[in-house]
Amino acid sequence: MLHNGRAARRQTLRAIRPRRSGALPVLAVCWAGAAAVLALWWQSTPVVRLDAAEWLTGAGRLTGLLGGYAIAIVVLLMARIPALERRVGSDRVTRWHATGGRYAVGLVIAHVLLTVWGYAVRAGTGLVEQGAGVVLEYPRMIEAAIGTVLFLVIGGVSAGAVRRRVRYETWYYLHLLTYAAVYLTFWHQLATGAEFVGNPAARTVWYVLYGAAGALLIRYRVLAPIQLNRRHRMRVEKTVYESPGVVSVLITGRRLHRLGAQPGQFFRWRFLTDGLRWSSNPYSLSAAPRPDLLRITVKANGGHSAALSRLEPGTRVWAEGPYGALTAARRSKEKVLMIAGGAGITPMRALFETLPGGPGDLTLLYRASKTEDLALWAELREIASARGARLLYAVNGPDGVRPEITPRRLRELLPDIGDHDVYLCGPAGLARQSYEALREAGVPTRRIHHESFEL
Repeated sequence: MLHNGRAARRQTLRAIRPRRSGALPVLAVCWAGAAAVLALWWQSTPVVRLDAAEWLTGAGRLTGLLGGYAIAIVVLLMARIPALERRVGSDRVTRWHATGGRYAVGLVIAHVLLTVWGYAVRAGTGLVEQGAGVVLEYPRMIEAAIGTVLFLVIGGVSAGAVRRRVRYETWYYLHLLTYAAVYLTFWHQLATGAEFVGNPAARTVWYVLYGAAGALLIRYRVLAPIQLNRRHRMRVEKTVYESPGVVSVLITGRRLHRLGAQPGQFFRWRFLTDGLRWSSNPYSLSAAPRPDLLRITVKANGGHSAALSRLEPGTRVWAEGPYGALTAARRSKEKVLMIAGGAGITPMRALFETLPGGPGDLTLLYRASKTEDLALWAELREIASARGARLLYAVNGPDGVRPEITPRRLRELLPDIGDHDVYLCGPAGLARQSYEALREAGVPTRRIHHESFEL
């Protein structure tokens, strides 16, 4: 069907010079910013008295500053900045965002409790009475209290145990309240923070930090998608039934080659039809992109993915991207092993078709529960035959026993596995088991390239 592998390989055929991940420099900058916040607190705290109220309010100020800084970083990580998405990886940025969000909420809670506690000790009042007085009497505190409640709601819904029980769309739209919470809590930092009152330089830095985060958010979450979709005018051409519960959606548009999409990447798709127009979900390209056609392949795991099989030709498509770092740019060796499971086969199928390599250089191992779940299998066999690549699958036995991916089996499969790059995409359990087996089999961490879309 969508065989564009030769053209895609010509575009990527070059000396293998892998692009270094930008994760460490980004983390270094973030931690340097946190150190600067600590320095600001220390500079504005000339004397530390051995007094319980002072210790509590001082700790409240410090956690408040760090919480405010963490909130700005979390917003930056929500902006889908292309340099981060492609050099660090969307899945890693998403994990940073989730971790940063937990830190931010925890610091905000600590800030509120420690500050109110310190004021209560100083005034000799109860916590509830003192808290009500702070909210009602201090400037900008009513807005801050509302914003804090929103942060708690968002944090609660995003907690793993709750997140797994709510629909993606519910979580997504509740998550958008983060912007309102940031706006409501920002102003009290400048109005009541001892580090900012009477310190124009500190106020300017805080304005620049939040202003930059907001500007990047608007640029890449609002303006870039508008520009992309006005330029390319994407629509559904047709849907193709691939296997039980699996459907491919073919999408046409204008000058799609100018999207800069690479095999292994994904877009966030919104289909402008009843029941789908308010949902935006990430799906990988399942074939090499063509100047006039893109394809995604989706397994029906929820309401949104199941509804894609009912899309009508001509349905308008709103896309954001491309995102992801699971591309040929990560490769450092001539030989490549790809391990896929579940929805992870879609980016692997595109890479299997397009990664440059001679006969015997590429191996794809496809993990599924049963043979009927091996989506796109006919295409994968055709690609393997044409390229002289190895195509293997591992399915559960008749008694339901799962075949384990172990270091011994990997070395039997590829005796020179230590000289391979490995691309890995699939459910969390498969990814974790495969990663540990690969490391024990002798594959260095820097050559295991993994991306996961599980939230």
